[in-house]
Amino acid sequence: MNQQDVKKAALKILEDSYVGTLATIKGNKPHSRYMTFFNDDFTLYTATSKKTQKVDELEANPNAHILLGYEGEGVGDAFLEIEGTMSLNDDREMINKVWNEHLEGWFEGPDDPNLIILAIKPDRVRLMNKKGQEPQALEL
Repeated sequence: MNQQDVKKAALKILEDSYVGTLATIKGNKPHSRYMTFFNDDFTLYTATSKKTQKVDELEANPNAHILLGYEGEGVGDAFLEIEGTMSLNDDREMINKVWNEHLEGWFEGPDDPNLIILAIKPDRVRLMNKKGQEPQALEL
């Protein structure tokens, strides 16, 4: 698979899949949870509270690992493994872009003072399980 095809397949997964796992480091061990992701090209964004462990973990170690796209179909059901570096983003424009009605259960609205966006800039992206093929690395 050439790089153009890998990129196209990876972007399709990012456009079609919103829920994935985010793993951070907590006390030198992985700490995973499901999150909802939004993307701008290959940079991922997810809303969280300033009071969560994710923010504390980011401050101690900004490395993250994300799994996104697997739908449970088995072999051939492609998904992405993304390794990246997290940062906090409190830009009003980004908060408004990420805000949606599904966040209402956790926040009072886009102006909630505890709402912050985690931005994950990828260092490595691999397309996995594409019709039984070997993992395909995307050159960033």
